[in-house]
Amino acid sequence: MTDMQNLQGWTIAWDLDGTLVDSAPDLVRALNLVLAEEGLPPAPIQEARDFVGHGAKALINRAMAHAGHPGFSEEQLDALTERFVAHYAVDIASDTRFFPGILGALETLSAHGAVHAVCTNKRTSLSVQLLELLGESHRFAAIFGADSASRKKPDPAHLFEAVAAANGDPAKIIMVGDSRTDSGAARGAGEPFILVSFGYPAEALDGIPHDVLAHSAQDIAAACFRFAAATK
Repeated sequence: MTDMQNLQGWTIAWDLDGTLVDSAPDLVRALNLVLAEEGLPPAPIQEARDFVGHGAKALINRAMAHAGHPGFSEEQLDALTERFVAHYAVDIASDTRFFPGILGALETLSAHGAVHAVCTNKRTSLSVQLLELLGESHRFAAIFGADSASRKKPDPAHLFEAVAAANGDPAKIIMVGDSRTDSGAARGAGEPFILVSFGYPAEALDGIPHDVLAHSAQDIAAACFRFAAATK
């Protein structure tokens, strides 16, 4: 192993939906069940992909606004969120898949000393359930959802707490994500941020602050090696 490839002591913090996995089909299926129960039309998958990535409540809020619904009280929204979660939990991994090359990148980075943590605004229980059903939860030293954090992304506390749960060094973190939420957490923590182009950003990528724009899993791995080498 050369110094350029040494990732000992580094923690790679990954967003989940839209970064590690393409979970939109299963999320949108559960969302559309809730919309149907409310007498609203289903959200098309391609449009609804842009609603994903900020947690279940935000997903429902965005879908309702898109459908022209005037909105719900906080109490009603909480109830809808629980119904969504119930639908989602019983069919959470039918069509969810890791993005191409991601498992290989995880393996490569681990082989060079990196530790992986999931830092997601999804609930911890759902995140663990999903990764276990996909057979890959063992790859992550911590799976840390919004409900486990004192303050969720984009607050940097979420990122630091996820890395601490993985027994990582707060001075050696690289964040990988697909949205302004992830960027905000990384920027607030003073850590490098890799923005993936294949996720669910809901806005133009050039408007999201980032250090590297990755178009593939191979781009992510290469950027991690560069960041680690640059800090020696």
